[in-house]
Amino acid sequence: MADLNPTERLIDLLNVSGGPEARTDEDIFVGHSPQGPSRRVFGGQVLGQSVIAASRTVDEERQVHSLHGYFLRPGDIDKPITFGVQRLRDGRSFSARRVHAYQDGVPILSMIASFEVPSVGIEHQMEFPDNIPAPEDLPPAAQWLEGIDHPAAKDWRENRPFDFRYIDEPIFFKPAADPFAGTTVWIKTKDPLPAGTPQAVHRAALAYASDYTLLESVMRRHNLVWTTPGMSIASLDHAMWWHRPVAVDEWMLYVQESPSASEARGLGTGRIFSRNGELLATVAQEGMLRIPQISDLSEQATGE
Repeated sequence: MADLNPTERLIDLLNVSGGPEARTDEDIFVGHSPQGPSRRVFGGQVLGQSVIAASRTVDEERQVHSLHGYFLRPGDIDKPITFGVQRLRDGRSFSARRVHAYQDGVPILSMIASFEVPSVGIEHQMEFPDNIPAPEDLPPAAQWLEGIDHPAAKDWRENRPFDFRYIDEPIFFKPAADPFAGTTVWIKTKDPLPAGTPQAVHRAALAYASDYTLLESVMRRHNLVWTTPGMSIASLDHAMWWHRPVAVDEWMLYVQESPSASEARGLGTGRIFSRNGELLATVAQEGMLRIPQISDLSEQATGE
């Protein structure tokens, strides 16, 4: 895979193996993880692979329109991931699938996804925000990491399949000058996907990307950065709704905000628009954020 570009590696990563011929009471698929500076599996990867696994068990015309999942345990990048897909329902218009992702026989993710045959009906959407600079006028996020001699910075620059362009300065090293509870970024794959790539792959790739920055709106509000000493952060769950067809190799605007944070948990929500203003998807995620100084004060208050 060394000769593949980052986008091609993403497509290969999402291409879980197996299928109906491996079926017992579930359809069984197997996925792998790329090597990287973190030994944990990226949550967006498991989401995307789960979407592909579930998509393989429905008719091609049925597209995923929603998922609700819980991250149960951290995944290990050195171990394969087994995806068990249970066919909960197949109706005339909708299909439902439950996916469990396993390592060493225990689940690391539990997810239910719903699929629908495209149909015609009522339509409305939230408006595209005003005064957004074009992505061509903004630096790639990787540019903020140039000259940083750290494995994570190198991995972001060279291996991440998506190009991120922040409307406001990213919070890699320095707290936000204006600590509001929001983050807005342009995103697309670094390279085009092959012509004829199924819509299921585009939607799975968007699920993958949606997990990258969603908790930054929580962090920005509290003057936290990715390099905050001792900070522990983890996604707890993830919900996503696809509203319209997606092309992940075209620029999309990801508008994120945090309605609340309490008890070491923060909620992030996001809306993903196409460049021409169509609302493509809505995302929500709760994450755990533990800061050493705050945790110490909490323990003193409770006498633990």
